[in-house]
Amino acid sequence: MRNPLFVAKAAARLQVQKTYKLYVGGKFVRSEGGRVAPASAADAGVIANYSGATRKDFRDATVAARAAFAGWAKQSAYLRGQILYRAAEMLEMRRGELQQELMRSNGSRTSKAEDETTLAIDRLVHYAGWTDKFSQIFSAMNPVASSHFNFTMPEPTGVVVVVCPDEPSLVAMVSLVAPVILA
Repeated sequence: MRNPLFVAKAAARLQVQKTYKLYVGGKFVRSEGGRVAPASAADAGVIANYSGATRKDFRDATVAARAAFAGWAKQSAYLRGQILYRAAEMLEMRRGELQQELMRSNGSRTSKAEDETTLAIDRLVHYAGWTDKFSQIFSAMNPVASSHFNFTMPEPTGVVVVVCPDEPSLVAMVSLVAPVILA
């Protein structure tokens, strides 16, 4: 038989919330300022903690992105498509977890969480299919009045900052990040 004192203590115990770190230069790092803020759900209270980035953290992320840019710009459209498709596969494998997190953080119904998860996965697959078609569609041969050729084609030009909306939305995040990887 279980000890009644142990049962009472277990019921009164607070849940330890996960603290999410910053992802900079391929590593999860703590914020330079050490600030942590709670992420609250619609009706569940605090569901996690996240690191509050400082100016130095932002600068470090920009420096890391600039350092990685040269290698990333050389990657083929095929590889970018594979990365986006792999992200879709990973979301598909964790579909149930994503739906639970969406219901917990947004307070949404099961059907709405299922729809949002499905739309996010489908959007990643859609953008994965565009990676090898993007340059053909947006490139052009421009007419010039000489015996030369003038081509216009999209090229990666630098580091991009993506700011996601305040309300937690998987589709919004995918819709903002996937086109950046595509180009």
